Parts: sequence; structure tokens; C-alpha cells
Amino acid sequence: MYFEELIKRISPKLKGIAYKLNGHFSFFNDEDLYQEALVHLWLKFKEGKLSDKTDSYILQGCYFHLKNYIRKNYDKANLISLENSANEEEALNLDNILSLEDPQSSFEIINCKMLIEKINNNGLTKREKEVFSLALEGLTTRETGSRLGISHVRVVKLKSKIRDKCKKYLDNPTLI
Repeated sequence: MYFEELIKRISPKLKGIAYKLNGHFSFFNDEDLYQEALVHLWLKFKEGKLSDKTDSYILQGCYFHLKNYIRKNYDKANLISLENSANEEEALNLDNILSLEDPQSSFEIINCKMLIEKINNNGLTKREKEVFSLALEGLTTRETGSRLGISHVRVVKLKSKIRDKCKKYLDNPTLI
């Protein structure tokens, strides 16, 4: 038995299993789960463990493998909304970047503005600066992407990079 023949035979049902499991656990992509099942099958095939097995036995093994894969990776899943930043509590706007929900004094406001200026002028790429300023204006991820002519997924990635760079300044106030 060749691996390609096996995959051709069971692929529709395997995709159905991935789709069914993704219905319960929407933080994985159907195609990602399908690919994970293929990798699992390839490893079992290379070990010679599939030569005398029926298709239903192989599919059941894939089902249990994917359920275990999902269970093990559930805690590692990074759920994000494509409308908002990657983490609602760390939304990329003036107040949340600086962990000040309501600045109490003019000193804090000035310090915040100095920090934003420092971040904006040091270490951000041109595109990150554009995303940073639009996020500070309160635009959503999709609005930012639309205005800059880039995908919302790219905006999410850029915001993550900006957030990492902001954290450097927040963790070390002497850089300001």
C-alpha cells in the first residue's frame, strides 16, 4: 500500500472529521487540523503501523489523535478578534498602552505623551508608525487595514510588534 493511495481514499472523510472537530473548537482552522492528521498518518505509515489496518480503523485513530491534539493545544491557542487588537486588555490606544485608564495629573499626561513620542521616534518602522498613529486615533483593525491598503491580519501582526516595542519602554522607564 502506498501512502498517496491511502490519502486519496480517506481524504474526504478525514476532511469531514477535521470540519466536525473544528465546529466544536473554532480556534483551529479546518485545514490546520487536516494537515495535522496527515502528519500523524505519515509518521504512522513510516513506522509500518498502517499496513494491515482498515480505513475505518485509521480514520478512528485520526479522530482520537486530533481530539488529543486539540486538548493539548487548547491552552496554547491565542484567540484574537480581527476587529480589535490581539488582546482586548492590551488594546493599542493611548490609555491602555501606558496602563493608565484615567491619568490623574497633568504630569502623568505629559509623561504619557513623552512616552508615545519616544516610542514613535525610536525603533518603529514606517508602517508600524502608521498603524500606531491610526490605533491611537481609535480605528479598529479592519479600519486601519482598509485605510492603509493592507490586510487586517497584517495589522494584527504589526500591532503585536508595536506592543512588544512599547513593552520595552514600559519595563524600563530610564529609556524615556
